[in-house]
Amino acid sequence: MKNYLRILRYAGPYRRLIVLATIFNVLMVLFSLASITVLIPILKIIFQNTREVSEVVPLTSITELRVHLESLLNYQFTIWMERHGRQQVLLWTLAFAAGMFLLKNLFRYLGAIFIIALRNAIERDLRNDIHYRVLHLPLQFFSEKRKGDIAARMTTDVLEIQWAILSTVKRLVEAPLMILITLGLMLVLSPQLTFFVILLIPITGFIITSIGNILKKPSEDAKKELGKLMSLIDENIAGLAIVKSYVAENYAQSSFRQSNQRYYEYMNQLEYRRELSSPISEVLGSLVILIIIWFGSTLILDQQALEPEVFITFIALFYQIINPAKAISVAIYDIKRGDASAQRVMQLIDSVNPLADRPDAQPLLAFKEAIRFEAVRFRYAEKEVLRGLSFTVKKGQTVALVGQSGSGKSTLAYLLNRFYDVVGGQIEIDGTDIRDLRLADLRSHIGYISQDAVLFHDTVRNNLLFGNEGASEADLIRAAKVANAHEFIEKLERGYDTNIGDDGQKLSGGQRQRLTIARAVLKNPPILILDEATSALDSESEKLVQEALLKVMANRTSIVIAHRLSTIQHADEIIVLNEGEIVERGQHEALLSRGGAYQKLVSLQSF
Repeated sequence: MKNYLRILRYAGPYRRLIVLATIFNVLMVLFSLASITVLIPILKIIFQNTREVSEVVPLTSITELRVHLESLLNYQFTIWMERHGRQQVLLWTLAFAAGMFLLKNLFRYLGAIFIIALRNAIERDLRNDIHYRVLHLPLQFFSEKRKGDIAARMTTDVLEIQWAILSTVKRLVEAPLMILITLGLMLVLSPQLTFFVILLIPITGFIITSIGNILKKPSEDAKKELGKLMSLIDENIAGLAIVKSYVAENYAQSSFRQSNQRYYEYMNQLEYRRELSSPISEVLGSLVILIIIWFGSTLILDQQALEPEVFITFIALFYQIINPAKAISVAIYDIKRGDASAQRVMQLIDSVNPLADRPDAQPLLAFKEAIRFEAVRFRYAEKEVLRGLSFTVKKGQTVALVGQSGSGKSTLAYLLNRFYDVVGGQIEIDGTDIRDLRLADLRSHIGYISQDAVLFHDTVRNNLLFGNEGASEADLIRAAKVANAHEFIEKLERGYDTNIGDDGQKLSGGQRQRLTIARAVLKNPPILILDEATSALDSESEKLVQEALLKVMANRTSIVIAHRLSTIQHADEIIVLNEGEIVERGQHEALLSRGGAYQKLVSLQSF
């Protein structure tokens, strides 16, 4: 229930919709009851049971309300039938009833419109908040979670909240109103019979609610398994080439089938139990009706305390309570079912971002002097990957990081970007610890080009404008030319407005990488990080990309993580890493002459 209430807090900005929906639902209930209450005069006319009354019984106390209203009704109908005849009055009464039914359904529709707008607004805002949280959580969060599970929370869990929780809003507004107002009217018609009904309703409600309590556990299991299922789909599609290469289709299908079977079983448990609500409500409702008929018949036959037409109207009114009562019971089931989804969504929204700006974070207006790594330490889980590294990159310098895989090169790039925070030591820009800087300011000063050319399913233009939406057309073309990309872009079907497909799959590897370089050029950052930007390219593409990179690096401070050592020979300083420590540093020729770790790396590549 706590998660349910948190979801409903999203309705706060939409008080106008709530007020209008409530007003129209109240009107719907009133006209619904009026359309049923009009049965009394209709039946009186048909059964010729309208007593001729010459004066109205005065209302002396609340207990005499029914007698007063009945005498008022009989008095008015006595006058009308004397003037216009029984048949004419019956037609008028039926026309009045038709008007009540028409207005009831009009107000039902208007109330539903505002409730629908409210539900969809909450769903939209909820999904926006989830996406915002996902974008602002650190990379470490996603290394510990399945991508498919996160996608499931943003899609299927939000839809489940829409159908299982937000759909209850209308029922929980309309149903209690219908029950309370109907009970008030029933109390006027027959206090004895109403008190008898009030005793029966909590008993049936308790039974239905008790059954609802068994729904939550299967729902939680189903949601978790669906997250695993979506992760398997994501992994199998992303790694389809490897699956096929290793002839591992049967293995992949087996894992998927097992997860799918578990989801099937959890959903069966959930739906079997949920379907209990309708037959149980039906049986209990029928038993209550039979008991009320028995008790009402004793009031009519034995005590003569109730008129037949009033009793028939009372039964009709009670039927107006059954559906809202069932709606409340179904709403309880749905809340139990949707609580698991709400809990998973709220866990994501509540996730703490350890990299969030400190309250006193400083702005970074310009990069002026140097980047300094001081005794930097870092670990992934229990594995320490950086062991007290210290070095300085002065403004305008190009520093290359080389070493075996796993030596910590890319980790340093991640730390400078603050994708992670150091666990020891510090990284400074112009003498200020980057943890004390505004994160957006820090990253706006850095252009990051990774080994994997990350592009989006969009046009060339929008991919380039990703980091600088306000760039002009001239700036766009200039950046593409610097990256040696303008020529091939012009040859595309629609030039800069060509959609490049999912992850840029319509382009070659070299073309994709040149687009990422153009994107970095358009951002125009003073600090550039190149994380093995050419290692996955063929020789021709590498040459074009390397030429582009040299243009980009001119007049910029660059940190180059290199796999192919031929690309960093002209660096101002080369730092050789091994198992998270600096083992050598210097310029290319000097390092070669030492015959140490760097010379061995060069020899291995030459071989």
